[in-house]
Amino acid sequence: MFQTILIANRGEIACRVIRTARRLGIRTVAVFSEADADAQHVRLADEAVPIGGPRPAESYLRGDAIVQAALHSGAQAIHPGYGFLSENAEFADAVEAAGLAFIGPKAASMRKMGSKAGAKELMQAAGVPVVPGYTGEDQSPDLLAREAARIGFPLMIKAAHGGGGKGMRIVRSAEEFLPNLQSCQREAANAFGRDRVLLERYIESPRHIEIQVFGDAHGNVIHLNERECSAQRRYQKVFEEAPSPFLTPALRAAMGEAAVLAARAIDYANAGTVEFIVDPSGRFYFMEINTRLQVEHPVTEMTTGLDLVEWQLRVAAGDRLPLAQADVPQQGHAMEVRLYAEDPEAGFLPGSGRLERLSLPPPSPSVRIDSGVVEGDTVSIFYDPMIAKLIVHDRDRPAALARLREALAQCAIEGPKSNIAFLEALARHPAIVEGRIDTGYLDRHLDEFVNVQAPAEELVLAAATATLLAQEQGRREQAAASSDPTSPWAIADGWRLGHAGQRPLAFQHRGERIELHAQGDGGRYRIRVGERIASIEGARLAEGALSLRLDGQGRRFRVSQRPGRIDVHDGARRLSLAPVAMYRHEAAAQAAGDDRVRAPMPGRVVALRVAAGDKVEAGQELAVLEAMKMELALKAPRAGTVAELRAAEGEFVEADSVLVLLEAGE
Repeated sequence: MFQTILIANRGEIACRVIRTARRLGIRTVAVFSEADADAQHVRLADEAVPIGGPRPAESYLRGDAIVQAALHSGAQAIHPGYGFLSENAEFADAVEAAGLAFIGPKAASMRKMGSKAGAKELMQAAGVPVVPGYTGEDQSPDLLAREAARIGFPLMIKAAHGGGGKGMRIVRSAEEFLPNLQSCQREAANAFGRDRVLLERYIESPRHIEIQVFGDAHGNVIHLNERECSAQRRYQKVFEEAPSPFLTPALRAAMGEAAVLAARAIDYANAGTVEFIVDPSGRFYFMEINTRLQVEHPVTEMTTGLDLVEWQLRVAAGDRLPLAQADVPQQGHAMEVRLYAEDPEAGFLPGSGRLERLSLPPPSPSVRIDSGVVEGDTVSIFYDPMIAKLIVHDRDRPAALARLREALAQCAIEGPKSNIAFLEALARHPAIVEGRIDTGYLDRHLDEFVNVQAPAEELVLAAATATLLAQEQGRREQAAASSDPTSPWAIADGWRLGHAGQRPLAFQHRGERIELHAQGDGGRYRIRVGERIASIEGARLAEGALSLRLDGQGRRFRVSQRPGRIDVHDGARRLSLAPVAMYRHEAAAQAAGDDRVRAPMPGRVVALRVAAGDKVEAGQELAVLEAMKMELALKAPRAGTVAELRAAEGEFVEADSVLVLLEAGE
């Protein structure tokens, strides 16, 4: 076994590898960019080496710097994690040429799978079923358009060297093909350094099933069962589980055999994932082989009791696989979701900023947290905004779903916006509960998961009660510091001579004002919201928990309060409200900026769709911003005339920068 390894990655996966290495007594060396100098993987490793600037091309994609760091630190092997250089055959070659072990497959196997096009051709020759399409090297737009017409619509354009849901477009008509081709090629070149694409028939309402495979240098190849990853948004997985509720025993066995056949066809060693698309009738087609560890590998670990990183290390060190196919365990049901700094109500716009609060459920045999950040860390603009992976395990699927919901209810993130409420809606949605979701369901029915309806009155009343209690506590503390702390006038807690004073409250929720009127004090109130007058008794707020009797019925809520925001949760639903004072300030600023189209976050301008003097309509796309590995379309807030462009294509802009100015007074 190795004595020292270098981890050529960052964030959650780097921390994950460090945990296993430490358990095995292996010394770890981290690498880091300027943006990650204080990151958790740097703090957890035994040694950490700086390798360049904040952008991936300046650091985590610099294979030469990483190899030199490994040599200087005395490492015998390099673990690439996932993303970055993990599937780069040239990097794997460079590692081995330097006399180091690459903790992954051989470069020859990676080259066969590094191109989706080549992989499809190879699998087809090996007898593995593939989706009809075009995988040729001729990438001229005219030829690709002709091939698209031959394949028929709908079809999918894919980055040939891509992954992680990047560089993919669905095209439903010939008129849409060329604009989508150009956007896909641009995104592929930016994310993967190569703009080659492939075309394939788009299978409607498919399931996404992947098989975890493992091989060693002695010719042994097995699979470790499947994971279902059908819950996806824009081809990005958001919910994974094992075993799949869709597969029959016969289909599971057939797909497992096909996955092993695919791995053997490329002499595969180490961890890999064979991904299949399955149509509603159960016909499955090869998609790709990911020649690395997958983000969702903990699902397999929880249902098998195995440590896949340990297997990676042992296989890379020359050991044989620890188990034969017949001995692979399968126990219970596991699920994984990913907590992101993103705003589902704003089209899942990636976020960044300091994690003022990060509260996650305590780890246990049934709940696992894989994260690369802690409270107080910053979610950087330069990398994927994932905060943590939440993985749960229980005896069967209903029990695992119940455990997932409870774990999500314990999560609280303050600072950048997060997708927690979206994940809670997902975990309770009938399509998930009944195990019938397909890969396009979320994109077709997103409004069922992003909570756009009016907030539940009980949550609003809980927020109002917690606000009243906090106000009274604050006033008592203020009175205690006054010259006459016993004076009722100093306390100002809602008491009035002869009656309990009425106090107006107002919150803002998604642009709508919610007004309430409260009477009472000390945990006893009558609160009017809309047509309802609610009786609150016995209200107490302690350590983030609000208990009360609402119209005589006992209730309990989780509450988080901070300047300008209050969050409440009843165990199934959460609600975030803003005081009206803060909202008015924001609304005034927004109203003043109706003539300006601003960058919602730092990024690079990749396309300008208009020029000065152009007439535009409300909602028309004006520019495209690339940020956090995504392309964001910036649209006109109203109809008008473009007065000025304040950015150029290729320019890096800061958040809130004005990119397009419309003529005023139109």
